[in-house]
Amino acid sequence: MPSQTTFTGAKIPSVGLGTFGSDKYSPKEIAQAVEDAIQQGYRHVDCASVYGNEAEIGVALRSAMSAGVKRDELWITSKVWNNMHGQVVRSCQKTLEDLQLDYVDLFLVHWPFPNHHEKGVSVNSRDPHAVPYIHENFMRTWRQMEQLVEMGLARHIGVSNVTIPKLKLILRDAKIKPAACEMELHPHFQQPELFDFVKASGIVPIGYSPIGSPSRPERDRTAGDTVDTTDPVIVDIAKRLNVHPALVCIKWAAQKGAVPIPFSVKPAQYLENLRCVTTAPLSDADMLAISKIDKNCRLIKGQVFLWPGAKDWQDLWDMDGEIAGNSPPAERG
Repeated sequence: MPSQTTFTGAKIPSVGLGTFGSDKYSPKEIAQAVEDAIQQGYRHVDCASVYGNEAEIGVALRSAMSAGVKRDELWITSKVWNNMHGQVVRSCQKTLEDLQLDYVDLFLVHWPFPNHHEKGVSVNSRDPHAVPYIHENFMRTWRQMEQLVEMGLARHIGVSNVTIPKLKLILRDAKIKPAACEMELHPHFQQPELFDFVKASGIVPIGYSPIGSPSRPERDRTAGDTVDTTDPVIVDIAKRLNVHPALVCIKWAAQKGAVPIPFSVKPAQYLENLRCVTTAPLSDADMLAISKIDKNCRLIKGQVFLWPGAKDWQDLWDMDGEIAGNSPPAERG
């Protein structure tokens, strides 16, 4: 199994199993997929407290380890949800209790905003107390993340759904820098500037929605969304290689140096997702062709995290290169 290396020297397996069921799959189904996937060779599982299935996944992990898989062979990621930014240690302890683990390999701040929403809400739902990114507040959360490393509850900490302006500030002020950055990444949304910045900063990019998130919630679907797996370039490469177009997307991400975390509860699919990163790589011509089909099509726009006064979902992503909705923080003294 190929891997990506963190700044600590730790190895992250180059493909992981995502566990966000998009409200379409039960915790039991997802946990069964985790257990079976580990039996098939997976060693990387991406979890989050907000997915509502960590207790079931914990049973699956315990079963896998009872069957002979060693804890240090696994890479387990989880995340603190927005409503626990002030209680990071407590959140991580609950995750560890649910997952039946002594530590996680990576713990992420799921979103850089403390803006909470209930499960299954519509795209128009808003937290009345929502706020924009406030760096001083985020750094209070990050100090708690750093405590997790000091306490041995998390081996590494990282960020998710951030932008370059936010990440620059975090890197400036962090005592323990992020080991990984989870980001939407697929051929129709390549985020080259953020991807290159993350890599240049010694941070491992983890790519969610690597095949274009066909099972994403309805609230995340808009009329202008494109479909990676029907792109003629992807389809032509897949036909030539005699594989499903989804596997071309996963191979592309892994070959770029990201760690894709596709979700599936179907054994044939998640086994092929694993195998595809160990088979012959895409050619340079294929990689060049895919680099030219970027449509800047963000699928997970995050509308439910908007604050009063925000213009639209683009404010979440600092489209003009400045942090939206808040004056820039002063230099640390």
